[in-house]
Amino acid sequence: MKKNWYRRMLLSYFPIFFFTVTILIFLSLILVNDISHKETVKADRLSTDYMLDRLSRSLRAVEMDVLEELEKNDRYRDALNARTTREDRQVVIDVADSMRKLMANDGLIHSIYIYRLEDKQVLTTSGLVGWESFADRGFVERAMERPEFRGWSSIRTYREFSIDQERRVVSMYKRWPLPFGSEGLFVVNADVYSIEQMIRSMNDGDVSFVDVRDENGSLLFSTRSAEREESAATGGKVLNRATFEQLGWTFETGIAAGQMFMWVSVISYAWVGVGLVTIVFAIFYILYITRKNYQPIRVIMNRIESIRMSENDFGLKMDELSVIDQTLEKLIRQTEDFEKQQRENLLVQRRQLFHDMMQGLAKETAAERLKKLGMLPEAKRLQRLAFVVVEIGHYRDFSRAFSARDQHTLKFALTNVLQELAQTEGMYAWAEWIAENRMGVIVGWNGEPSSLRETIRRFADKGRDWVAEHLRLSLFFAIGSVERDWEGVGRSYRAALDALSHKMSLGKEAILMSEDLPGETGRQWYKYIQSAAELVKAFRLLNAEWRDSLDAMFDQMAADRLKDEDIRTALRTLMDMLGTELAEMSPELQAHFQAPEASEAAEEEAATLAELKSRMSERLTEIYRTYVAHSETKNHLAMIKELKAYIEEHFENPDLSLKHLSDRFHISGKYVSYLFKEAFNMKFVDYLAELRMDRAERLLAETEESIQRIALQVGYANSITFGRVFKRLVGVTPGDYRKLKLKPGTTRISSDI
Repeated sequence: MKKNWYRRMLLSYFPIFFFTVTILIFLSLILVNDISHKETVKADRLSTDYMLDRLSRSLRAVEMDVLEELEKNDRYRDALNARTTREDRQVVIDVADSMRKLMANDGLIHSIYIYRLEDKQVLTTSGLVGWESFADRGFVERAMERPEFRGWSSIRTYREFSIDQERRVVSMYKRWPLPFGSEGLFVVNADVYSIEQMIRSMNDGDVSFVDVRDENGSLLFSTRSAEREESAATGGKVLNRATFEQLGWTFETGIAAGQMFMWVSVISYAWVGVGLVTIVFAIFYILYITRKNYQPIRVIMNRIESIRMSENDFGLKMDELSVIDQTLEKLIRQTEDFEKQQRENLLVQRRQLFHDMMQGLAKETAAERLKKLGMLPEAKRLQRLAFVVVEIGHYRDFSRAFSARDQHTLKFALTNVLQELAQTEGMYAWAEWIAENRMGVIVGWNGEPSSLRETIRRFADKGRDWVAEHLRLSLFFAIGSVERDWEGVGRSYRAALDALSHKMSLGKEAILMSEDLPGETGRQWYKYIQSAAELVKAFRLLNAEWRDSLDAMFDQMAADRLKDEDIRTALRTLMDMLGTELAEMSPELQAHFQAPEASEAAEEEAATLAELKSRMSERLTEIYRTYVAHSETKNHLAMIKELKAYIEEHFENPDLSLKHLSDRFHISGKYVSYLFKEAFNMKFVDYLAELRMDRAERLLAETEESIQRIALQVGYANSITFGRVFKRLVGVTPGDYRKLKLKPGTTRISSDI
């Protein structure tokens, strides 16, 4: 197939390609120019910062060297005493020599002198100078008027004597003696020319320049050559400005004119021209190639417009590509909808066939529909079939614990897991949900019926264990009869349902086999009515043998393998008989037999006969306690006294608990708790803690035993638990209690008040 359209489209893209490349190159050059400029500004800024930093360090070094010399050399202090200098001229010589050394060590220092206020004498490197002869009197007078000034002065002229040549300096002065003395003034003059030379040494005048201006903006000096200084207004561009705080100067730095960026600008302008020419050429070429390549699109549009006109959908204002895109999108959407509907119809048909087979479907009809839906295993003919009902145990807890979406996800996972487990056992498996809490699985096998039963049991064991471990769910498997063909699936399903109705009596291992079901002759109702009457009689006579009667009743139910509904009916009959005998005796007993819906819901949630027996036994025990308390009030009070005396005698035993009391007095722990609440209006644990804390307070106040030892003596295994309970009840820790030397019971009594 010739790719004429491909070549046409490819050629039509070339102008855009040239245009894009041109613009990118042009923008790249502009970007390079901009980046170069920014990097130059950055480099110039770094250079300026280095210059200012070095100058600042130099001035600080001048100041620190002078101050250090003043601190170390005691001759400076002697020089302030007029009488000392008159008596010892060596002081003046030593100080002058020291000042000359300072000047020699630091090239920035031009001169140093000390003004002595006592006799208005000035000590310079030349010796003592009289006030009238000293040419820098004006600066000293101004400095004495501003003794609080710190830092360096602005540029001024300095000379020691009137005949000396003036020199530009910046000055720093300190009151003497340091730091806030009033006996004189110490002045240091830094040479401006030396500062200028330092700045020039840090700047390459051929590449960059530095203009230094004072606070008023006047030019102090510049590193430019003489010719460039004359043309500074039209010369290099100022890139950075920085203020030198110590002197109040402003440093303006930049690149010398004509040295940077020139070649970048020239190339940029050249490429701008090339880009413009390319753009003009690309425009004309695009117009030409577009008109040529538009013809096939026009043909497609004519066909689409004819279809849209037939559908009364023509007339919308859209361009050609939008119309093509909308048409293709509509076609794709219709295709997707059709495929989705086909999948949904297939799922519905599969579920419908599954339910039809549960009701019983003719062999030929079932095989035909299975083949049509693709449900038959390839290259295999199933010789044995069985229906397995899988039920989620404690479904109410399952529905409360998970949202509807999570339930759907778990059920989907459960379906896939069970199908895969069945396939690993070599069986054919088809699973569908037949109720909220039940799933049906049709399994197929090529072999003997006995082998199929064993295989299904293994499959059920693995499925139950895997789901319990990974999904935290309990499952019941009811396995129906083994059939020879698809027509018998309905019978297997009914047999599985019948087995599931015996879940409590047969489901000890959560796997129910239909062949384990009892015959009709095994159900003798009179036995359970008689057993219930015997239990009620023993209960009424306060005979503890009613528990044996209850055990025998449940054992008989298990032996007869009753249906779940029959078991619940027998238990309701028992409770009705017991309520008739006891409910009218007291309001407390009446409360146990009211709201039967709650007890029936608990019975419905019981998954096994053992679980139902436990719940029934617990309920009857509660009724029995109430009945005993009502019938034997005197024995009730005696039991309370005996419990109280035993606890007060053995409260230091760490094993003392409700279970311990239950074993000791042969009554339930709940009953012990009930007795305490009724007699003392407090819980058993609170009463026990009070006894232990009373004993602990006495031991802390009256003995020197360690806290660990005391904790063991009052019934606690370690001092940490003892300390936590002690602070909760007493209000302070055991250690603080002993330090405060409180009397036993004081803290808790005051806190109770």
